[in-house]
Amino acid sequence: MTDPSGPPAYVLQRINHHVFRNVEGLMSNIDKVLDHLEKRLAIQDASTNGLVPLRLIPARDGSNHCRDAEGDYWRMYNFIPGSYSYDTIGTTMLAREAGKAFGTFQMLTAGLDGASLVETIPDFHNIAARLRTFRETVARDPLHRAAETPGEIRFAEERAEVMHRILDLGREGRIPLRVTHNDTKINNILFDETGRAVCIVDLDTVMPGYSLYDFGDAIRTGASAAAEDEEDLSKVNIRMDLFSAYSEGYLSVTRSFLAPEEIRNLAFSARFMTFIIGLRFLTDHLDGDRYYRIRFQNHNLVRARNQFRLVSRMEEHADQMEQIISQFA
Repeated sequence: MTDPSGPPAYVLQRINHHVFRNVEGLMSNIDKVLDHLEKRLAIQDASTNGLVPLRLIPARDGSNHCRDAEGDYWRMYNFIPGSYSYDTIGTTMLAREAGKAFGTFQMLTAGLDGASLVETIPDFHNIAARLRTFRETVARDPLHRAAETPGEIRFAEERAEVMHRILDLGREGRIPLRVTHNDTKINNILFDETGRAVCIVDLDTVMPGYSLYDFGDAIRTGASAAAEDEEDLSKVNIRMDLFSAYSEGYLSVTRSFLAPEEIRNLAFSARFMTFIIGLRFLTDHLDGDRYYRIRFQNHNLVRARNQFRLVSRMEEHADQMEQIISQFA
């Protein structure tokens, strides 16, 4: 934290160009979204819900980023004074405020054409592409791990067809393509000392997508009763109090403009996002842990089993989750 009465402070960041190989596209996305948000936030009416703008500080040549002699890319943001972040959602009050914050982000960017953004990580949440990669990896079985995971492979295949729902709705034009954040963890929201959300940060994954991806991943990461790599699966469950509070906050902002099919599939989106992340963990385990960093042997398998158990818990609570959405919609 810095003294708000002191000189301005800034945040200098190195861009991970190994993950985000299209740095120009990534920064163009961020520039467009922040410019649009700043214009909306300048109105300062009740619809902004107290959010403050994040701004890119231009380099000496006026560009929104620069590259050093070693080939690394850098950018700078304004610092948001007096702000805090949280790694987990511990209270319903925080869950409600988080839902309201990401709902406000969705509302404020609704006037920006999602198709105008670059897809910086191709097929990021494309279930057809993820299943294709999964099946190819099972067939190759480079480390002969498939024989050790028949239950997990069967779990994925049994749900593969239904998990195409969001992609199908988009292709049929029943849900619109929007600007989506794509990393809606609680620690990508800054809060003030009263617990009010003041800024959405970490826009590297801002891309065209479906609102259901953002809602679903927020529930996957925020309403789980256990850590993502908890090995004791008896501890893995969805906290319905946090799901309810987040849904209340989110829908208090978004119910006026979301399409009926978007609202109808909010509860399902939590299962979908949990499934697709579990599928990616399982694929990486079978492929020799090439993408996700692991800390111990079979770490990705532990993660996959954890996420698939959370999918099962959400399936058990599906009716209750649907009722909660209906209540606040």
